[in-house]
Amino acid sequence: MAMGRLTAFGGRLQPLAPKVKAPIKVVEPFYQSKAWRELVARIKRERGNHCERCGSTKRVIADHKQERKDGGADLDPANIELLCFDHHQRKTAKARAARALGGQGTGGHQKSGSPSGS
Repeated sequence: MAMGRLTAFGGRLQPLAPKVKAPIKVVEPFYQSKAWRELVARIKRERGNHCERCGSTKRVIADHKQERKDGGADLDPANIELLCFDHHQRKTAKARAARALGGQGTGGHQKSGSPSGS
């Protein structure tokens, strides 16, 4: 026996609204500190306010080459790279994936020192 479509309810049923919301991004207090803001301003003045990978001047972010949670130096200008939003997103995703696999999330950068990154 074939089953027919339910047509009796017509337009009375509405799709459910999704109940899952994106988490609110919480900025680490370090990135609001005077020392960090002054360092970023100085680096942008010295290097220019553009992505150091592609030259874009849109949404330039100062990013730790060796992420802080992986032992990167907080306020070392040599550990800071200016990235556009797109390059920052890619680098961060790559670092997060590496960290999830048990490695350090360097985002493609090695720690200074030995070739092994230690």
